[in-house]
Amino acid sequence: MDTLAYAVPAPSAPLVPHTIQRREVGPNDVAIDIKFAGICHSDIHQGRNEWFDGIFPMVPGHEIAGIVSEVGSNVTKFKVGDRAGVGCFVDSCGSCANCVRGEEQYCLDGGNTATYNGRERDGVTPTYGGYSTRIVVKERYVLSIPENLSLDGAAPLLCAGITLFNPLSKWKVGPGMRVGVMGLGGLGHMGVKLAVAMGAEVTMISHSAAKEADARRLGAHHFLLSSDKAAMKEQKYSFDVIANTVSADIDLNPYLSLLNLDGVMALVGAPPAPLQIPAFSLFDLRHTISGSMIGGIPQTQEMLNFCGTHDIVSDIETIAVQQVNEAWDRVVASDVRYRFVIDTASLTA
Repeated sequence: MDTLAYAVPAPSAPLVPHTIQRREVGPNDVAIDIKFAGICHSDIHQGRNEWFDGIFPMVPGHEIAGIVSEVGSNVTKFKVGDRAGVGCFVDSCGSCANCVRGEEQYCLDGGNTATYNGRERDGVTPTYGGYSTRIVVKERYVLSIPENLSLDGAAPLLCAGITLFNPLSKWKVGPGMRVGVMGLGGLGHMGVKLAVAMGAEVTMISHSAAKEADARRLGAHHFLLSSDKAAMKEQKYSFDVIANTVSADIDLNPYLSLLNLDGVMALVGAPPAPLQIPAFSLFDLRHTISGSMIGGIPQTQEMLNFCGTHDIVSDIETIAVQQVNEAWDRVVASDVRYRFVIDTASLTA
């Protein structure tokens, strides 16, 4: 089926109007009329070939929220009119040990099938993302969005939300724990909201003093300016968990010294250069550095339900798709608080 979209026609080229083909709805499929699509920094990295060679033309977008428009004959969890979301992947083998555990993001049989800039399980058909009006996805990989959450504010939860919910849950963040969140951006602001809702005492750790007011507005109990050496020294051995959302190349050692006994730094940012960490930074008080990549379908649904219970959505700036190239440049310049979301109705305007 012809579907309107915005695509990157070639590496680093501006996004332009484009038409893609979506498959017809099969017995196990759910068709979603996309209402909103979040802009993730990874969209930009991939559209500009900064991580690996992409598949072009590329229709980005893996923070998708919309309304179910059609379901296949075998579908039981969704009906026409339901609020539905799609995150960072749309398929996996479904049968390996990790998929069976509900950790499909770590599929052992060729990896998961990315929502865009990937190929379907046939290894040939390219996948296209949420900067479009419609998507067809297997029921297993579709998420239910709670009724009380705005669709535009909920869209970024499908990537930014689950990216922070996963490590915070893994390390059992809750009441009585002290949690630091490094970096106040699309990921970091979700880290603050989620950790506060989980009952932790939360500190925003930032290199910019200008971020303090917003960090506190989002719920952070404390603010730590990383360039203030005296303040950093005073907070030594203070945190149980630090969620590091920073994607720049920085020295992690001053931040690792903030961790207490058995403290964990959970990495969710992706710096371009390899990390350089002296072993003694980990020996000190048995510190751990942990990596994390989004979440499986069961945990992503758990995250959405949690956000529904606590009325958590992303702080967004909604734009028309015709503004997407400007928005990409603004994301690179950190000029957004804290997520751009495309109103896909503008595709038909």
